[in-house]
Amino acid sequence: MDQTPTALFDSYELDFRHIVDNVKEKLEASGNGEQRKAALRKVEIELDEADDIVSALEVEIQGIPQSIKSQYLPRLKQAKADLTRYKKLAKDVHAQHSRAELLARSGGGTGTSDDPYGEQNDRARLLAGTQTLEDGSRRLRDTHRIALEAEDQGADTLRNLRQQRETIENTRDTLRTADTNIDRASGTIKKMIRQMYKQRVMLSAMTVFIILLVITILYFKIVR
Repeated sequence: MDQTPTALFDSYELDFRHIVDNVKEKLEASGNGEQRKAALRKVEIELDEADDIVSALEVEIQGIPQSIKSQYLPRLKQAKADLTRYKKLAKDVHAQHSRAELLARSGGGTGTSDDPYGEQNDRARLLAGTQTLEDGSRRLRDTHRIALEAEDQGADTLRNLRQQRETIENTRDTLRTADTNIDRASGTIKKMIRQMYKQRVMLSAMTVFIILLVITILYFKIVR
């Protein structure tokens, strides 16, 4: 697994580009009715995912070294701009689709002023269409609120993970420092032991020399 400081950023950006391509394809595709509705609902979900990924990119860029961060800031800015653009485009397409459905349900405005019942039917259809638009807007607001909450939770989770990773890295550095200190202490102890052995040998040699000297002196005294 790639452990470089930019690995997660690159991975998140790749996922973001894949989602944006899917959103673009769905928004540009032709279709109507339930199929188009399903595609637009899928676009909303994918844009929420893209929003979460942009939040993750904002968190990850904080951990990129300053020496190379300037290379990644424009990429984050571009991702934010793309997300904003496709959110607006999705909103416009959704509004167009809702208006088309409203016109289709109203029968193209076939009621006339000579037909009061037709006017009432048209009004009822328009009111129903307006209610549908309001319901859709409310669902969009709810979806946006849920996405913001999920974004906050995701950002908190990523921050916690980063703190845990930093703690692990600090612990690892501490262990490495301790290993280095142990190696140094071990080398010092070995030197002290060798020095002690040398002193013992020298002391033993001096003792033997003194004993031999005493014996020699006594020998000459006795012989004389």
